[in-house]
Amino acid sequence: MTSMPVAPHPSHHAQRQDLWSERDEACRQLRRNIRRQRRNLSPDVQQQAAIQAKQRLLQLLDELIVTGHPINTVSLYFSGDGELDTTALFPALWQQGIQTCLPVLHPFTPGNLLFLRYRADSPMTLNRFGIPEPKLDARQIVLPSQLDVLLTPLVAFDAKGNRMGMGGGYYDRTLTHPHMKALAVGYAHDCQQVETLPLAPWDKPLPIIITPTSTLDNRSDFFD
Repeated sequence: MTSMPVAPHPSHHAQRQDLWSERDEACRQLRRNIRRQRRNLSPDVQQQAAIQAKQRLLQLLDELIVTGHPINTVSLYFSGDGELDTTALFPALWQQGIQTCLPVLHPFTPGNLLFLRYRADSPMTLNRFGIPEPKLDARQIVLPSQLDVLLTPLVAFDAKGNRMGMGGGYYDRTLTHPHMKALAVGYAHDCQQVETLPLAPWDKPLPIIITPTSTLDNRSDFFD
């Protein structure tokens, strides 16, 4: 006699929903706390932090170049909301002959990013989040395969390189792009490090995270 398949008990589905609701609330609370902490950093602390982190990033790029990994194009981003200031990175890279680009909200594929070359005289516009980005110009598009380093913003991170962003998933999708070969480098204040993060199955850790006082290097977990 063939037994009939047993339908999942409704309580199992409710339990899963409760778990995801708890995770979502934990993420919201953590984002609020960390964003408040970094916004409360004084201008002097922010300035010193930016100087220290810039030196660490330049040191990393020098190391990559010396070990046979040419650095031609680096994707940066404009910092805000108390984030570790990226302003000084642009001229520092230009002085070394390194091309910079910026993320742009993809006009045809919602939730995804394009990357456009950025120079001091690049025409700019504000996206729907109020963030400056280069005006869309197909001639200035940089393909994911052409990026050498992807500087990655984050709200919180842990010692294993796991990151929490703002929740939009833009960088999560970028990091898993099939043609993305760039070294992803997180960039954050020390106060943004936490013991553990409420992770989801699709969350992708970063091989390197730079703070003003440390370079968290987990590349051995990613590359042979």
